[in-house]
Amino acid sequence: MIKLAERIVNVGMIGFGTVGGGTAKLLTDNAEIIRDRADTRIKIKRIYDKKESWAKERAVSMGLSPELFTDSVDNIIAADDIDVVVEVIGGIEPAMTYIKTAIIHGKSVVTANKDLMASFGEELLAAAEAVGVDLFFEASVAGGIPIIKAIKESLAANHFHKVMGIVNGTTNYILSEMAASGADFDVCLAQAQALGYAEANPTNDIDGLDAARKMAILASLAFNSRITADMVYVEGIKNITKWDIAYANELGYTIKLLGIAKDYEDSIEVRVHPVMISSSHPLATVNDAFNAVFVEADALGKAMFLGRGAGEMPTASAIVGDIISAGKHIVHNLGGQTSCSYFKNKRIRDIKEVECKYYLRLMVADRTMVLAHIADAIGRRDVSLDTVIQKRSVGDLAELVLITHEVKEDSMLQAIKDLNNLAVVDDVVSVIRVDDSDN
Repeated sequence: MIKLAERIVNVGMIGFGTVGGGTAKLLTDNAEIIRDRADTRIKIKRIYDKKESWAKERAVSMGLSPELFTDSVDNIIAADDIDVVVEVIGGIEPAMTYIKTAIIHGKSVVTANKDLMASFGEELLAAAEAVGVDLFFEASVAGGIPIIKAIKESLAANHFHKVMGIVNGTTNYILSEMAASGADFDVCLAQAQALGYAEANPTNDIDGLDAARKMAILASLAFNSRITADMVYVEGIKNITKWDIAYANELGYTIKLLGIAKDYEDSIEVRVHPVMISSSHPLATVNDAFNAVFVEADALGKAMFLGRGAGEMPTASAIVGDIISAGKHIVHNLGGQTSCSYFKNKRIRDIKEVECKYYLRLMVADRTMVLAHIADAIGRRDVSLDTVIQKRSVGDLAELVLITHEVKEDSMLQAIKDLNNLAVVDDVVSVIRVDDSDN
């Protein structure tokens, strides 16, 4: 094969923490195979990190020169000798300013920033297209799983019906451990923190906010409509107990924090919350800190993408893959190919429009006719029962586990309000949506 005269593509890195260090390591360790696959040599030219002394020590331990570091980010985002800017600092600002400035100066950008892409992806992609450079963001969702490229390129001929997935490794680890050990949420959260799967402040993970940002990105790409993180309905996992996990298993379900996006003729549904999913569904077997994305499309049918959703090297794998793509586009003068594809403007459905089955766990008076009162109350809201099991007795109360037939969320919310007003109901302890599909 005749190759073009080799050109060096110079990379400027903003951030040299865990992911930045992994990116540098992968670029260095696999330099030869990367050069052959990219048709060019990719070289780290300059690095900026606000904790420069710490970052330099880390770089030196990896065999990199401390001379690569600069004390001014302008020496990356505005420098003539930088071709690709890699942003791995996260957050909205100053990352937004850095990326926009780099684009204005004609540089392609690779980012792992889910916060930024979930809120300002349309604006940044349009800016890159206008200048004729690329903005790649594979690592912003599901770590090393190549789901963004799959949706945007490999499966571009498909009409997507549904994208559903486990896109947060921390919550998946916690729920998996609760199921395996029978321990409470707090115990498994502490274990996740000890292992480095959860931050000291785990709010973004356990409240579902991290997953919501990722689902905003995936739904926007799959359904070609602008969906920002604030449009996604979110519930976290803090209220899931070991009893819910045990009863789900008894009934043939597994509880997962899922992101769910569905396309309708006139609207889009995007939500993140705990789901009791059939234990025969492929997603039910995804445990530990793994991520998985399940897609359903007209030509492809159903498929699942599985892998490490976070971590130094899985995320670096996605970032370096994007750097290679950016380098190829630069060498072959193909910049500006990663344009914004949000050409539809569909309405986002309110959560009250969702239809599914529901699991309810109630503490009720331990006496006769209680179930008749409950069935009558919810029946007035067009809610009917599929499964009823009486579980533990706690003092003078009995625990009831109910699963409804499919019903609209608005009706279910009204039924729950009515249950809380019933004299025979002490507390509606848990409400979890149920997905009966097995594939």
